[in-house]
Amino acid sequence: MRVLLVGAGGVGTAVTRIAARRAFFEHVTVADYDLGRAEAAVAALGPDEKRFSALRLDASDEAAVTAALTGGGHDVLLNATDPRFVLPLFRAALAAGSHYLDMAMSLSYPHPERPHEECGVKLGDAQFELAPRWEEAGRLALVGMGVEPGLSDVFARYAADELFDEIEEIGIRDGADLTVEGYEFAPSFNIWTTIEECLNPPVVYEADRGWFTTAPFSEPEVFDFPEGIGPVECVNVEHEEVLLVPRWVKARRVTFKYGLGADFIEKLKTLHALGLDRTEPVAVRSDLGEARVSPRDLVAAALPDPATLGDRMTGKTCAGTWVKGVRDGKPREVYLYHVVDNQWSMREYGSQAVVWQTAINPVVALELLARGDWSGAGVLGPEALPPRPFLDLLTEYGSPWGLREQ
Repeated sequence: MRVLLVGAGGVGTAVTRIAARRAFFEHVTVADYDLGRAEAAVAALGPDEKRFSALRLDASDEAAVTAALTGGGHDVLLNATDPRFVLPLFRAALAAGSHYLDMAMSLSYPHPERPHEECGVKLGDAQFELAPRWEEAGRLALVGMGVEPGLSDVFARYAADELFDEIEEIGIRDGADLTVEGYEFAPSFNIWTTIEECLNPPVVYEADRGWFTTAPFSEPEVFDFPEGIGPVECVNVEHEEVLLVPRWVKARRVTFKYGLGADFIEKLKTLHALGLDRTEPVAVRSDLGEARVSPRDLVAAALPDPATLGDRMTGKTCAGTWVKGVRDGKPREVYLYHVVDNQWSMREYGSQAVVWQTAINPVVALELLARGDWSGAGVLGPEALPPRPFLDLLTEYGSPWGLREQ
């Protein structure tokens, strides 16, 4: 297997460090708009690692990505960029006849009149529109294959297959007790993506209603997370699982709630009130004359790079799927989860916990594809594929998952 990895930020770099310990691939080309970042990711693997190379590539340039895929004989494109670049990379892989994996799906756009009641363009809609072309080509686009979405979707399918006869609700619940020394505000994940998912109208699914939206940060609840993290208040956030799970798993309700914390929510609300969450460029005076800058890009540039925070970060992060339903005629609730301790991930891989937890899942998926344990054609979510091989291999990677009866 030859892989074109696009994006050498925190997650992309963690992908290289995880993959370098496995033998299932022939070569990984690490591509980034900043060649120095791609070269640094490769160099960090050491001089004896010859299966990786660096390439400068603009993820927005569909033709250039297509040429890189075909010219390098790549079997699959792994997208480790932010959601703005999903569609050009997705289309380039289709044009090149390659398989495709991403960790976040194409962007949503709120309903113009009723944003907190009705869906407009949903996450992934633009990708699913091209599903027939992927099927005709006999190629697989495995979308939402990070940790959330990704492992959380695998958990949902596993619960449906092996733990429940009927499912009332599937709720993704994400929480952490991570702290970053020396910063008043230092998100542990890409702030561009965080703003997008937290300030957009959250989507909820109900079987008798379909998909609908609510106001940001709605329906707060306290969820008790395992392995010492403890109770965290979680709120509704827009996320891919709500758009993916109902396509393949039968449940009466699907939600996603994120443990953001009151302080984080207030800062996001302030960014929104000031217009600093906007993506449309505004005119800014500079020493070189007028420049046009996206306010959200400015916020991202002003904050520390999440990939560099590991040495200052302490605590654990937990991603998981809470499921409520019936088994053998009796009520049942479980929480399937995956916890990563930042001290462990930094010591073992030199990557902070949040980006490492995201990165391990597409690597596991790539190995399953290379072995033939996972296969398919079209645009598929993780819950469309058998969960047990994934969960077994994740454990083999040295990162076990857990199940707690509620």
